[in-house]
Amino acid sequence: MKLSLIIPAFNEESSIKILYKEIIEHISGYDYEVIFIDDGSTDKTLEIMRAIALEDTCVRVISLRKNFGKSSALQIGFEEADGDIVFTMDADLQDNPKEIPKFIEAINEGYDLVTGWKQKRHDPISKTIPSKLFNFVTSKTFGLKLHDYNCGFKAYRNEVVKEIDVYGEMHRYIPALAKAKGFKIKEISVEHRARKYGKSKYGFERYLRGYLDLLTVKLVTDFSRSPLYLFGGIGTVLSSIGLFITAYLFIMRVLHLTYLSNRPILFFAVLLLVVGVQFISIGLIGELLVNQSRKYNKQKNISIKEKIN
Repeated sequence: MKLSLIIPAFNEESSIKILYKEIIEHISGYDYEVIFIDDGSTDKTLEIMRAIALEDTCVRVISLRKNFGKSSALQIGFEEADGDIVFTMDADLQDNPKEIPKFIEAINEGYDLVTGWKQKRHDPISKTIPSKLFNFVTSKTFGLKLHDYNCGFKAYRNEVVKEIDVYGEMHRYIPALAKAKGFKIKEISVEHRARKYGKSKYGFERYLRGYLDLLTVKLVTDFSRSPLYLFGGIGTVLSSIGLFITAYLFIMRVLHLTYLSNRPILFFAVLLLVVGVQFISIGLIGELLVNQSRKYNKQKNISIKEKIN
């Protein structure tokens, strides 16, 4: 069995070497590859990665020309990984490599994706409360109850990472994407260590992007094969309301109970019938087209500066 460990990093010069040593300590006996993805770091992260790769031929380094984001870095790693089991870990040392055997055990039980649950978090309340709300809404939206969708510590069978496509902030929704493909998913409790070096790279704007990506994932997982169910449902509701209003006004006019020239509600009915359906449909169909296009042109907008090993 071969293990692939994908480690995306952005300005983590203080933690990369420590994390590498911890990983090696807990995967002895396995054939392995460690794939470091430098996501446009401006410190010495890439330099340290290069030094590790020179000492260990099982370490590969991929350097991106700028900071494309975690989802894009993971997608590159997914395309490169050739291990039977693929791990993803954050580079900030909050994920503990000693948990790796637990993931392997769960995979061997027959699960396709095993995701971590940071049951005891060492984060400020400004992160934990929004995270709980996010996990609740996401679980209800996709019908997959997980305590921690956002945990970066995951293990996959290789076929899982080859069949999913992540971009934007979609790394948060990987379990939902895998569920839509029919893969078996398990959540296990993992140790979450307090951040020792650096600081979080995410700001408030991630919540807005995350919400928009939730809508996108819901669309591409539930309606990519049958978009008419979505568009037809919306169209039927809006059209029914518009037709009801129009019929009401028509009857009132035939009975000479009102005139239509002074009824703004008539224009409202027209808006329901035309503008609403057009704008919603155009937006959602456009998202579908983008998603289908990405399947055939994966990450063409990402520029790799170099690969080592």
